[in-house]
Amino acid sequence: MTTLADHAKQAKQAMDKAVEAVKREFSTVRTGKATTSLLDLVRVEAYGSEMPLNQVASVAAPEPKLLTVQPWDKSLLKAVEKAILASDLGLTPSNDGNLIRIPLPPLTEERRKELVKVIHKFAEEGRVAVRHARTEAISRIKKAEHVSEDEKKHAEKDVQKLHDDHLRLVEDAVKAKEAEIMEV
Repeated sequence: MTTLADHAKQAKQAMDKAVEAVKREFSTVRTGKATTSLLDLVRVEAYGSEMPLNQVASVAAPEPKLLTVQPWDKSLLKAVEKAILASDLGLTPSNDGNLIRIPLPPLTEERRKELVKVIHKFAEEGRVAVRHARTEAISRIKKAEHVSEDEKKHAEKDVQKLHDDHLRLVEDAVKAKEAEIMEV
């Protein structure tokens, strides 16, 4: 038999997952700084199949405005360069026969505002997931049998507090990411 505490625990796990998902989505949004996760979705035509870039090369961010890609197999230099150009990241790689350098152009004011809208959309999805977890937990608590009304009220308060804490976490993540994007 599940207890009221179990319902609260399930809600917390669902809310934690929602906050994690928001943070993960934020990491794929480009800011002014170079991060290796920017190239996570680039796929390279190698050895007769398409492979993720990080499986055929090492990616580094030696400077805030520069990414470097070092293919483990030199014969893949051109393929890697082509894959980066083909991705819709708007990046222009240059290759010196050994290493591919990708300078990150500064973001325009307009692009920054678009990115802020994108993170707000991700954040709203996260908030909806947190609210959904709360609603489900509270309805399970209300249906619980052999439990006094006071205990139910107390459990509902706990779930509401979890909800508020998790919404605050989403809000903090949004503020941090927004500041990072708007930083010139």
